[in-house]
Amino acid sequence: MSTLVLIGVGAFFIALAPLLKFWAAPKLIAAPANQFGITELEAKGAQYFSKQDLKVLTADLRVIVTTRGDVKEANSQRVVWDEATVINDVTNSRPQIDLSDRRSAFDKYSGVGVNCCGVNIGKAPVTLEGQIYKFPFDVEKKTYKVFNSSAAKAFDATFVREDQVNGLPVYVFEQSVPATKVATLTAPASVLGMTETGDVQVDRWYDGKTTFWIEPTTGAPVNQEVQRHEVLKTQDGIERSAAFIGTLKMTDKTVADLVNSAESNKSQMNLLRNIVPLILLIVGVAAVVAGVLLARRRSS
Repeated sequence: MSTLVLIGVGAFFIALAPLLKFWAAPKLIAAPANQFGITELEAKGAQYFSKQDLKVLTADLRVIVTTRGDVKEANSQRVVWDEATVINDVTNSRPQIDLSDRRSAFDKYSGVGVNCCGVNIGKAPVTLEGQIYKFPFDVEKKTYKVFNSSAAKAFDATFVREDQVNGLPVYVFEQSVPATKVATLTAPASVLGMTETGDVQVDRWYDGKTTFWIEPTTGAPVNQEVQRHEVLKTQDGIERSAAFIGTLKMTDKTVADLVNSAESNKSQMNLLRNIVPLILLIVGVAAVVAGVLLARRRSS
């Protein structure tokens, strides 16, 4: 190989290294448009108002959340994910006691909500704000706005500590949602323990606390716990019945799968950001030095 070719190749690799690290890598590292995932959570001893029995039941619940990416609606800046949630009563062998769905769009680099593409919760239009599904890449130890789908609003999620999940270092954030009216319903007064006859209007109120365990490089959640408290109140503000009270926790298998995915994505990010650019730099410098030495040897 001629000295000029060696020096040229070396210079190209040296120039390519920072280009990959600072320009290409940030564009390649993004949330996937073709997302598909199934997340399972459990709520032991939860209380919920049974529409079938017209009373509050206590049961162990299993929650299955399926998320699919709408590839056709994705573009160079955003992704669109559809989510379907099924709640099963394990104790009473009752499947599908509650079904819900939502459609979200978010910036595939920052994770911040984008209002387009028919975003909704239960087919009702919604205005998205804050983080959706994931935190940004390279998470900081600070407070982030995170969208809460139950309240249909974003609330502060505050950094509280560092931790580990299955040996993976994570940041822990906590979000508290104050009592928020989420729906107005009609129910028989007798079901609510009232002396009146006929139906009455009741408001469904939600408050809760969500804890997120986030892998900081990828911004991906690897565990989540939701303390959910929903009650029915009549128009006079008096609480009449529980609607849903329980603590939802991800299953061990779901946590293990999320940890494995985060570790894999973290390694790929490190490869693009650091290892490959470093190799290119070393090979480039070596090629330039070899070319210079070869030129000197030929001229002596």
